[in-house]
Amino acid sequence: MDASSTVPSPAPPAPAAGTNEPPLGAIGASRPRVEGTGKVTGAVRYAADEPMSDLAHGWVVSSTVTRGRIRGLNTSAVLTMPGVLGVIDHHNAPRLNLEAGSFFGPDGGMHLLQNEEIPHSGRPIALVVAETAEQARSAAMALRVTYDEEPHDVDFSPEHPSARPATSFFGEDATVGDVDGELAASTVVVDERYATPEEHGAAMEPHSATAWWEGERLQVVDSNQAPFLVAMTVATLFRLDPKQVRVQSQHVGGGFGSKSGTCGPQVVLAVMATKMFGLPVRVTLTRTQVFQTISMRPATDQRVRIGADPDGRLRAIDHAAAFEISRLADYLENCTELTNTLYAARAIRTRRTAVPVDILPPYSVRGPGATPGSFALESALDEVAERLGMDPLELRLRNEPAVGPVSGLPFSRRSLVACLTEGARRFSWATRDHRPRTRREGPLLVGTGMAATSFSAGAMPSTASITAEADGTFTVAIGASDIGTGARTALTAVSAQALRVVPERIRLLIADSDLGPAWGAGGSRGTTSWSWAITESAAKLRSQLGGATLPLTVSYDTTEALGELPPMERHSYSAVFCEVTVDPATGEVRVRRLMGMFAVGRVINPLLARSQLVGGMIMGLSMALHEEGVRDPATGRHINTDLAGYHIAAHADVPDIEADFVPDYEPGDPSGIKGVGEIGTVGTAAAIANAVWHATGRRLRTLPIRLDRVLEEGPGS
Repeated sequence: MDASSTVPSPAPPAPAAGTNEPPLGAIGASRPRVEGTGKVTGAVRYAADEPMSDLAHGWVVSSTVTRGRIRGLNTSAVLTMPGVLGVIDHHNAPRLNLEAGSFFGPDGGMHLLQNEEIPHSGRPIALVVAETAEQARSAAMALRVTYDEEPHDVDFSPEHPSARPATSFFGEDATVGDVDGELAASTVVVDERYATPEEHGAAMEPHSATAWWEGERLQVVDSNQAPFLVAMTVATLFRLDPKQVRVQSQHVGGGFGSKSGTCGPQVVLAVMATKMFGLPVRVTLTRTQVFQTISMRPATDQRVRIGADPDGRLRAIDHAAAFEISRLADYLENCTELTNTLYAARAIRTRRTAVPVDILPPYSVRGPGATPGSFALESALDEVAERLGMDPLELRLRNEPAVGPVSGLPFSRRSLVACLTEGARRFSWATRDHRPRTRREGPLLVGTGMAATSFSAGAMPSTASITAEADGTFTVAIGASDIGTGARTALTAVSAQALRVVPERIRLLIADSDLGPAWGAGGSRGTTSWSWAITESAAKLRSQLGGATLPLTVSYDTTEALGELPPMERHSYSAVFCEVTVDPATGEVRVRRLMGMFAVGRVINPLLARSQLVGGMIMGLSMALHEEGVRDPATGRHINTDLAGYHIAAHADVPDIEADFVPDYEPGDPSGIKGVGEIGTVGTAAAIANAVWHATGRRLRTLPIRLDRVLEEGPGS
């Protein structure tokens, strides 16, 4: 598979690299995606599309109980069915390294088919392998499984007897000042709980992987966000030398965290099957299986207490966030991230609680931690403004910190005020009557709301190589991933700018673990990490080009440079403004307008960056009004495991959306850039919830804002 198959061929010569001519403006120009034509014409291949000779297909069999043990698997009839090559289950599956996992430690979610235990509903318990996908599916449906069912527990709450302090992977809980004393001295105190449900990435492309052997090397084509990280995890899981494993992920139809650096079941099972049968094996999950076996955002329950003086100065913020985890793996939904950095207060305390229950291990979904945390914090802050009779915008401006409120570190650059003031100007916020339920249009109530937010910025270690070719072109190689964000186009521009050539002279190779260590597309650190490595590689190459024999290749690893950065708070910022209409007779909420101003550093490609931000805001809208993973408490099973039952925003739900930028630059990055992938999602749900309060006078503290939660009865409706 050719990593450069979608990159345009070289164009006529441009100014030579290494000259003192000014950059050609590749960064900052709005350019369409380099692979766009291939995508709209169907020429681009996704993981399930790659042609393969002698290909066998695996079909996943999932548990129909939530907790228990497999009593029996009757494979005799299945093995005689047409085309069936075999069945893999806990009796014959390859033994895995049970220490393999994620950043948080061993992850039992990927330790599949190792024993007869059923730890959660939908757990893969067997893989039927056949010559065609249809034969595999038919045989999987015929497989008879019996269970010894055991009591399950999916009842998440902060008061759960198994609740425990969460891992401190992202730092310890905060304790600054005397929170209880400051709350007691406050004129106004808000003390409320806010809840968010399980939410799924629900990417358009289901997860698919194909695995085969070429000699002693394991080859994998997978739909993931981090080919190098997945390759390392596969090597650990199957006890292979990392050099034996190659993972490619050329085109990905969305991820939102669900395809990040851990091994999905499609990879684990495909590798097992190719080890056992010696053939290339493809495993593609159904939509229902994606919901059952792919990590989701955990449900959260957050108590926020805020105390303020009459002038709006915050005295105390106390944020206690509980979230569900699986008994199979640790994880941190870092809901208190924004509380540590967004507003000044004399005292700040955060507490994070993990509640183990019988569910699939949760993991990152777009804006992990910050997105549900923002809903709680920004809703509570709006309630403070309400009780003070103050403009919510003015309250936020009045509590702008000079340094990190918890860390005490300086900000590398803080542009939240610019986002707030420019957003307010464009939204005509100054004309808002801050009293609730004052605007009507016929039977509809109309309201406006806003929220401020930040998202941590930075880069992770990555390696890039650049080759100056004899024909005047440059081959740039980095193990980046393009999950539909336009990374190919952005990195082509970064490369051209750094080499001082036109983009047409760049040949970009990405999405292949053989290209070396690189961060994945996650944490809003993908483009920043890759761009840093490319920029420094280009500088190194340009310094060596004079009189050099071509081709000439240089590489650069950013690990050391990142370690030399001074400690600072580095963030992207945004302010989101919203207008909604509410029909109190039906409970229907319609978002009429969304407007966001963003400080995301230097913008590589405004066209693609704006697309990312608008997409993030739509996802936030979807979270606010629709998305909710629902379990049957009696069985513990998901009951809405498809896109008919798990509602997401459709075209009819999406209003006029405006996303724009305030001037910003990250001084700790060679290119001055920050990530844009998640900041659009983070504050949107809170802005919508605040607008619904303004329209109705009722505060909804549980997402999604469903019709039944809004519906009013009686003569006042």
